[in-house]
Amino acid sequence: MQISDASGKDSVLLSQLSSSHHDQSNKTSRIASVSRTTGETDVQVTINLDGTGICNAATGIPFLDHMLHQIASHGLIDLDVEAKGDLEIDDHHTNEDVGITLGQAFSQALGDRKGIVRFGNFLAPLDEALIQVALDFSGRPHISYGLEIPTTRVGTYDTQLVREFFVAVVNHSQMTLHIRQLDGINSHHIIEATFKAFARAMRMAVEIDTRRAGMIPSSKGVL
Repeated sequence: MQISDASGKDSVLLSQLSSSHHDQSNKTSRIASVSRTTGETDVQVTINLDGTGICNAATGIPFLDHMLHQIASHGLIDLDVEAKGDLEIDDHHTNEDVGITLGQAFSQALGDRKGIVRFGNFLAPLDEALIQVALDFSGRPHISYGLEIPTTRVGTYDTQLVREFFVAVVNHSQMTLHIRQLDGINSHHIIEATFKAFARAMRMAVEIDTRRAGMIPSSKGVL
């Protein structure tokens, strides 16, 4: 009788483990790889929304690489970005096309956006800088950009390109994005705090809402 009981318990445990493994293996992978080639740039982006913050970035623009690392690290996504562009002209085309391709990768990895929290908001301090980012994977691209960066360059990076990067991401991920600068006088701090706030708000928005699993997070039933 005791042997029979033990065997029965083992059978139940094995059944539960098998069921758990089956559930895990059937989870939808939120990974996307996107390539974009033009007469000006060649960009490849791979993104895993359920990663651990691993980033490989080689865009030829060191400051942009640094900011992509912030997105991966603070957004807890795995990100691989390789870009070759006409940097002999300036950084504009490469910066914009990385943003476009990253936005497309976000859109593909999210798919129909079922079950996601959808909205994200974060307030990031970096020394004297304080930046707020609110976003919505709404399906309606819009950006309100409120940064006042006091210098025209950080190192060799043209600070006008910060806005161009986020415009590209927004348009191709179909995201609504609001960026507000509450404080800050150091250009590097302002920009880095922006990318960190974006990463944390994005991380919040793409998380799976267990109360809405498998459902479109919209009263309209579609995003």
